[in-house]
Amino acid sequence: MSAIPVQIGRRVPVAPEMRADGPLVDTHGRVHRDLRISLTDRCSLRCTYCMPEQGNEWLARESILSVDEIVQVARVAAAAGITTFRLTGGEPLLRRDIVEVVRRLSAIESIDGPVQVAMTTNGIRLDDALDDLVAAGLHRLNISIDTVRPERFAALTRRDRFEDVRRGIEAAAASDLRPLKLNAVAMRGVNDDELCDLVDFAIAHGAEMRFIEQMPLDAGHEWDRGTMVTRDEILAALAQRWQLSEMPGRGGAPAERWLLDGEHTVGVIASVTAPFCGDCDRLRLTADGQLRNCLFSADEFDLLPVLRGDRLSDGDSDAAIDAVLRGCVWAKLPGHAINDPSFLQPARGMNAIGG
Repeated sequence: MSAIPVQIGRRVPVAPEMRADGPLVDTHGRVHRDLRISLTDRCSLRCTYCMPEQGNEWLARESILSVDEIVQVARVAAAAGITTFRLTGGEPLLRRDIVEVVRRLSAIESIDGPVQVAMTTNGIRLDDALDDLVAAGLHRLNISIDTVRPERFAALTRRDRFEDVRRGIEAAAASDLRPLKLNAVAMRGVNDDELCDLVDFAIAHGAEMRFIEQMPLDAGHEWDRGTMVTRDEILAALAQRWQLSEMPGRGGAPAERWLLDGEHTVGVIASVTAPFCGDCDRLRLTADGQLRNCLFSADEFDLLPVLRGDRLSDGDSDAAIDAVLRGCVWAKLPGHAINDPSFLQPARGMNAIGG
């Protein structure tokens, strides 16, 4: 396996209208409150829609942000209005210092009070780590599971780890972390025949099932719109069993939510067929210190020179980080343009961007 060299991002754009203080507002009036922090590009699974089984190119270890660097960026972001940190990967539980990351992030105060620390994980190792994570201050969990059939899980992920994931979900269900959400990518001819089974599995574990349209973020750039199960198809499948009532108050959340027979909830994230870019309040920090203002952006804003520069005092480096954050937000486009003929898939795969 080879290492990817550190990528140098864009210079921070300077515009007279760009504010040097206050909330992180872009040119379209969107206020940003959510920072997704990728801790690693490595993963314990090799899902067919995400990563090849062999020959993956990993980020150079020396480019991966330390806990101190992550915390510094998060602290500056919180001072600018970020209220939620979501830890992603790759698989965040592969970081040996994951409990320290959670503990130090959960101690940060935003301008609106204590921050919320959430995590998206594949569930492997979760049963062993969960008590320590909760004690460190973790608030919420999303666990990925695309099928409830062990044989299908092994074929889809190229790893026989279904029981590990199930134990992780059971541990989360037994904890006080709520809301608990399970994520599944809906794929034609792969798992579209068990959408209701996945909902039943989530309900049995006190969780909300969330279905995600398959997006052009695979490392091999082999995404095919024809294999994607659309939002309308997902809802039609669920409507065969339950009466669906749309829930109001979505705000900037990526998932539309429905009540099933007025009792249980399900969410659908339809980034392709029903984009929600107009309400997006998210930024992303990659494991190697690049800021991204959109999951599908072709541009990145490099924080490594600021974080590792020798000439800056702590106060100066905080100010420089804040400037990069604001420049990244200011450059955000109105939407991801997936459905435009000119759309180009990001060079990085999802595992290297962070969810």
